[in-house]
Amino acid sequence: MPIEKSFEQLISLLRELCKLPNETEWVEFKRNNDKPELIGEYISALANSAALQGKQSAYLVWGVSDGEHEVVGTEFRPSQTKHKSQELESWLLQKITPKIEFYFYEFEVNDLNVVILEVQAASHTPVQFDGTEFIRVGSYKKKLRDFPQKERGLWRVFDKTPFERQMAEESLPAEDVLRLLDYPAYFDLTNQPLPENRERILEALAADDLIQRNDAGLWDITNLGAILFAKKLQEFKHLGRKAVRLILYRGNSRIQTIRELEGAKGYAVGYEGLIDYLKTLLPSNEEIGRAFRKEVPMYPELAIRELVANAIIHQDFSLTGTGPMIELFDSRMEITNPGLPLVDTQRFLDSPPQSRNEALASFMRRINICEERGTGIDKVVSQTELYQLPAPIFEQTEQHTKVSLFAHKDYKEMDTEEKIRACYLHCCLRYVNHEAMNNSSLRTRFNIDSANSATASRIIKLAVDEGLIRLYDPKANRRAWKYVPYWA
Repeated sequence: MPIEKSFEQLISLLRELCKLPNETEWVEFKRNNDKPELIGEYISALANSAALQGKQSAYLVWGVSDGEHEVVGTEFRPSQTKHKSQELESWLLQKITPKIEFYFYEFEVNDLNVVILEVQAASHTPVQFDGTEFIRVGSYKKKLRDFPQKERGLWRVFDKTPFERQMAEESLPAEDVLRLLDYPAYFDLTNQPLPENRERILEALAADDLIQRNDAGLWDITNLGAILFAKKLQEFKHLGRKAVRLILYRGNSRIQTIRELEGAKGYAVGYEGLIDYLKTLLPSNEEIGRAFRKEVPMYPELAIRELVANAIIHQDFSLTGTGPMIELFDSRMEITNPGLPLVDTQRFLDSPPQSRNEALASFMRRINICEERGTGIDKVVSQTELYQLPAPIFEQTEQHTKVSLFAHKDYKEMDTEEKIRACYLHCCLRYVNHEAMNNSSLRTRFNIDSANSATASRIIKLAVDEGLIRLYDPKANRRAWKYVPYWA
């Protein structure tokens, strides 16, 4: 749902917009022009111009004169407007690519109706309306393709401004910064003493690029600061849907939801609470294989920590309206994040991770929320082997990356696909640890008795036939056969 502004906030915003000069590329004033196609074109133009001007948002204001910027009122009421049998906002959403956030605010000033359309700045590619990209040139709306210099400039902005360095909120007084951010948690997590005065607190937050002072002497909160240390992510209009969602289902389908929780806090502030709550929802297994003779969690905590941290760090923040999600079923857990993986899912275990969000990843490692670079998936696979669990699945969907963990199964309960996947990941894990997989190591992985070596041999043959593993030295004696991944 849109993040509502209070009446006082809207009045303050209107006052600031009316102070602007006549020609501003990220603000447009209208009286009563409510043609839906024109509004869609302005959304595209304003979003692209805001990005080019380094603004977080752009605005289209109805009810203010274009020349003197005086409040004159408007007859336009977007909440009551329909186009082609659809609500106006719904129709516009279908025509805007990529999907960005925009909100209509309707309010009255001295009994005069005013409407402000707030538009999120483009973040990774120019915004289109109905297949065409627009831009503002002075106070005019033009097609972007007709102004190649502006188009090149826009792409330079996208290339050089990572998500973390963009602004979540701008021009705030110091007291609002300290109200919105959990600054004591920042000092606690970074093992620094809490300064005694406000100025020193702000200086420390600015030194870590969580906030920055602007030309007006006020403070801007960066996306990095908000996404890590927000007391409530929903107070940042473009970040509310980036909160982690946790959903518990009954059974193994999504038909019946038992409980759903949407996080409110920034990732650094809320991470431990999320993990603790997640653990309370997970049942335990009394005994898993021969590695345990006591009650243990259904899934290894280390694996959960690493996968949740990965989902947070490696998400694609340019995909709006979606965030990291954890889904719990009776016999599996799925952890999903927005964005396609930057490396082949078959190579997660051996490839150094590539992050879209280097500043976020660096800070999360610094406060020990995630493992050191390049070891996380190794630990996930290693822990599932130790717990005698089926191998995890790493996969990409149309716009997301998903990892599935599975509850314990005996070897006899696993299907052929599960056995082959476990064999492949076991071979990868052995290889990155400078060891080779053989019949003996695979028997240990599956808890197969040494007298049943033929059982392990059948799984190895299936994995070889699938092209997932290969014989390291075909000339070696059969008893000394070792296997490596296909890519080794």
